[in-house]
Amino acid sequence: MWARTRRNMRQMLLFTGQKGNFVGVYSNAGTMDIDIDKLIKECVFTAARSSGSGGQNVNKVSSKVSLTFDVNSSDTLDEDQKRLILEKLANRVNKNGVLQISSESERTQWMNKKAVTARFSLLVRQALAPERKRVATKPTFTSIQKRLEEKKRKSDKKRFRSRDIDF
Repeated sequence: MWARTRRNMRQMLLFTGQKGNFVGVYSNAGTMDIDIDKLIKECVFTAARSSGSGGQNVNKVSSKVSLTFDVNSSDTLDEDQKRLILEKLANRVNKNGVLQISSESERTQWMNKKAVTARFSLLVRQALAPERKRVATKPTFTSIQKRLEEKKRKSDKKRFRSRDIDF
């Protein structure tokens, strides 16, 4: 599903699951060349029993899906990309350099796997996206005037408070 164009960059909205849960927004423009499908093939998926919704089914079926991706031993990523992922996703990567993501929000294993792969691709694309430099902007004349007017009003208010006025 394609979103509106913002600053001539196409942004993609990711929706996953039966309930249409929003996973995130990422931009294809400016990312390093990577093949997400190859990265997903390098991932290891494990299923476990979920603690979420599902009624009696939750006690029988392993619907929670965990994705583990060993960043250091990846053949698809080069050294710079590995370094970027390890730096930017440091809170999700363990000491051994393994990225771990899990999903148990959906009722089926298939939908949770879909959600995990979407989140994985989103995180990798965001980590590898080059940081845009901040363009310094000059405040408008009107905003400067408003700020100075408000500053004068506050100083007048405080100046009037300090005077001793007898009625």
